[in-house]
Amino acid sequence: MDVSYNKLWKLMIDKGINKSELRSLTGIGTNTLAKLSKNQQVSMDVLMKICTKLNCDISDICEFIKEN
Repeated sequence: MDVSYNKLWKLMIDKGINKSELRSLTGIGTNTLAKLSKNQQVSMDVLMKICTKLNCDISDICEFIKEN
């Protein structure tokens, strides 16, 4: 199963937040942001930080894609 963070990018557009602002808000590193950009797995701690700062639920920022 793969993960997609497209919902995160859409939410950030709706809130007027860019990637560098997300880094500042959450304290995540550049490597973690790169993993998010490449739809790679990140820790639950990172996802919780993002959800807390963006005032959303985990289902608002990511989804699992079933492999065929």
